[in-house]
Amino acid sequence: MLRRLLLMVPTLFGVTVLVFALMRMLPGDVVNQIAGENATLTEERRAEIRRELGLDRPWYEQYGRWVAGIVRGDLGESLQSRVPVTEELANRLPVTLELSLLGILFSLVIALPIGIMAAVRQDSLLDYLARSTAITFISIPSFWLATMVIVYPSMWWGWAPPLQYADLWEDPVKNLNMMLIPALILGFSLSGTVMRLTRAQMLEVLRQDYIRTAHAKGLHARAVLVRHALKNALIPVVTLIGLQLPVLVGGTVILETIFSIPGMGSYFVFSIRTLDYPVVQSVNLLIAAVVVFANLLVDLTYSYLDPRVRYS
Repeated sequence: MLRRLLLMVPTLFGVTVLVFALMRMLPGDVVNQIAGENATLTEERRAEIRRELGLDRPWYEQYGRWVAGIVRGDLGESLQSRVPVTEELANRLPVTLELSLLGILFSLVIALPIGIMAAVRQDSLLDYLARSTAITFISIPSFWLATMVIVYPSMWWGWAPPLQYADLWEDPVKNLNMMLIPALILGFSLSGTVMRLTRAQMLEVLRQDYIRTAHAKGLHARAVLVRHALKNALIPVVTLIGLQLPVLVGGTVILETIFSIPGMGSYFVFSIRTLDYPVVQSVNLLIAAVVVFANLLVDLTYSYLDPRVRYS
């Protein structure tokens, strides 16, 4: 585990270099964005703004100051709002995590029971329906489904999902009412893949000798399924879920924009449009850190699910 933690350092360092370089390649002038394309802004004032923001320094000095700030826990200030990026992310990251975790929860509630039943009743009508449902869920783009959920119910029944955000701790009911539909859409997108993988792994495990031995010993079918088959079949599923969490954290951009959710995704989109370098760089670095830690957590979960797995 310590070795894996140490390997995170060069990985995240590479991410900082790549993100910093790509942001400087984007077309446009950040001073114009800050000034709002003010035609009366003089060149002296533009130079002054660059100097205030540190954009007049060489690129390597800008990069060094940013990385030094990261080491101290300071991600800098937004070029637009002049608010510390750490403060903004502290407010927005819990919102995105809530949406992502609810999406994963809904996907598991949908996918695991259906995938298990499809494997137990292989080639039955239930199995065919489950496989068709999984392919449908995989095929439907989440942004299209979100748009349809907003447009057609409002046209047909005069109803639209709530788009006014409420904090979870201040008004849990209103918060969950708003998060329910986007979380379900996220869950549908993920559940198709989880469903197919659960079914495939269960079929493979159910054919193993130790499962036949457990049945031959007279164990109840449910005990064999839950205690022996399911635990071993879940290892690849855990891998998929662990890798999907950072993907969802970074992939809620469109849903947060459509449903007006003040999370990292909507903040990220706005910051790209306005060339807010510190924000875009910090959000990318945070997502990369979530990816790395999720991989580590998945590896550690393996040793719990299968005691034969050891890392030397």
